[in-house]
Amino acid sequence: MVKKLLSFLALILLTGCITISLSKHEDHEPKLDIKEYFSGSLKAWGIVQDWRGNVISRFDADIQSKWHNNEGILKEQYRYYNGDVKNREWRLIKQTDGTYIGYAGGLVNRASAEVSGGAANWQYSVDIPVKDSTYRIKFDNWMWQMHDGVVVNRSYLKKFGITVAEVTVFIQKQ
Repeated sequence: MVKKLLSFLALILLTGCITISLSKHEDHEPKLDIKEYFSGSLKAWGIVQDWRGNVISRFDADIQSKWHNNEGILKEQYRYYNGDVKNREWRLIKQTDGTYIGYAGGLVNRASAEVSGGAANWQYSVDIPVKDSTYRIKFDNWMWQMHDGVVVNRSYLKKFGITVAEVTVFIQKQ
C-alpha cells in the first residue's frame, strides 16, 4: 500500500512538472502577432476548472486595446455567470528581440512572453485572495492562433509547481 501511495505521489509531481515546448510551434500557421491581434475590439468566453477538472466558473469578456508604437493598453471586462464583474488593464511592451513584457494590477511582478510561430507563452505570478488568506499562484499562460480571428488561451495555475487550476479562454477579434 505504501509503495502504491509513493508511486501515485511521484506521478502527480512529475505530471505537475511537464512543460510545453514553445519551439515546436515555430513553423505553425497562422502566425501569432500579439501586437496585431490584440489591437481593437475582441470578445472572449472562458471557463475555470479546479485541479480535478470540475468547472467552477464561467465568464464572458470584452477587450478593448490600442497600440502606440510598441506599447499597448488592453482594457478587459470580465462578466462572470455568478454576476461578478471584474476589470483589468494591461500595459504591454514589445521588446526589440520580439518578446513582450506586461504589467497589470494584481501581478506580483511583470509578465513576460515569448512568441514562436503560431503560439505564445506568458509567465507571471498573481497573489489571489481566498477567504482570509492570499495565495501566490504562478500562471503558465499559452496562446495559439487559430483561423478566422480566434486565439485559444490556456492557463495553468500552479502552486509549488503543481497545477491547481486551469483556465480556458476562446478569444475572437471583432
